[in-house]
Amino acid sequence: MEELPRLEVDGFKQAEKMPVVVVLDNVRSLNNIGSVFRSADAFLVREIILCGITATPPHKDINKTALGATESVDWRYESDTHDAVAQLRLEGYRVWALEQTHQSQMLDQWVMNPDQPQAIILGHEVDGVQQSVVALCDGVLEIPQWGTKHSLNVSVSAGIVLWECARQWSALKH
Repeated sequence: MEELPRLEVDGFKQAEKMPVVVVLDNVRSLNNIGSVFRSADAFLVREIILCGITATPPHKDINKTALGATESVDWRYESDTHDAVAQLRLEGYRVWALEQTHQSQMLDQWVMNPDQPQAIILGHEVDGVQQSVVALCDGVLEIPQWGTKHSLNVSVSAGIVLWECARQWSALKH
């Protein structure tokens, strides 16, 4: 493990971040929250915004899956997801809900705009992203699925969408 090129927390804080913010809209599972932190660390996400009933660090059940990522990834709490979206839009972000709708764009067909930072909203494990929040977004992204379940755990979804963002961001940088 010592031979792997891993950043220390200070190095992470100073590293160039992917211009992506993750917004968690009422995610209830502490383990899911911690897993999203861990994926955000892996892909150099700029920030996580925790909204509504989403718990905040420090918490032992978040830490159990985050494995220290709550120390490296910048985060903040916003009580209302609508306010978080409004602020992100003022800051120039394109805002995307990760959800299944009739208007959603499949993730494998999406092209990230290299000239604008992106915000990805992930929702409650059962109810998804609030419909009133979806209405405020620039668009809706959907992860293609072919099995019988047509849903993924929110932390798995976060990892998939962040990988796609990182893949596109890395290609733009090189």
